Amino acid sequence: MGVRTAIVTGGSGDIGRAIAAALIAEGCRVGLIDLAGDALDTAAEALGAEALPADVTDEPAVEAALERFGAVPDVAVNNAGIGRFASLLDMPIETFRHQLDVNLTGAFIVARATARGMVARGSGAIVNVTSINAITTGPGTGSYPASKAGLAKLTEMMALEWGPSGVRVNAIAPGFIDAGISTPFYADAAVRKLRGDAVPSRRLGTAEDIAQAVAFLASDRASYVNGHHMVVDGGVSVSLLTQLPRVAK
Repeated sequence: MGVRTAIVTGGSGDIGRAIAAALIAEGCRVGLIDLAGDALDTAAEALGAEALPADVTDEPAVEAALERFGAVPDVAVNNAGIGRFASLLDMPIETFRHQLDVNLTGAFIVARATARGMVARGSGAIVNVTSINAITTGPGTGSYPASKAGLAKLTEMMALEWGPSGVRVNAIAPGFIDAGISTPFYADAAVRKLRGDAVPSRRLGTAEDIAQAVAFLASDRASYVNGHHMVVDGGVSVSLLTQLPRVAK
């Protein structure tokens, strides 16, 4: 059996780099799909990965990037995403649509482009990165929760349609992660403490926490896991009753 191959979208960001590093540590040859620029080139060089510049919302560009990679990936990770937060009354429709286009349609474009070869070969693993906002949301997040909830349901459809051909499709829902689009948010020490203390595990998550979960779902260790939405949040999404005591103090 040859070297396993993997592509990771959003590969120049800190979560994308951590995912790529985890897959490389497991022996994969990795290609990073992201917008062209110094960040992508720097990440690829630092990791020993291949830079595959492409906008995930541009289907021909994604297909060209995969052609440059030169192999049907064994693993595809849809990590690319944006967070444009605003109230529903104030969010411009262009921003609403753009967030859906990147977070949902872009993931579909990449997944389908890789799945065609995976289905033909009879094997493969796709991991889509969603969010706990796909499960429990809050005000002021605009179209972000809708984009991630849509990707969660799309994951299930992919698992149903492609599973019979040997392709597994699962999703990861990160919680309060001190990385990625949340990095500026956690620069505020008060916010870090408030949110970290609210997590049953009593800490914020890291890029590596997400990477290790992705690496598991992408591996043969998860060979019977298909259509699953794995929540990686230290327990925060199930902690409502810890915030609401049964007996008033």
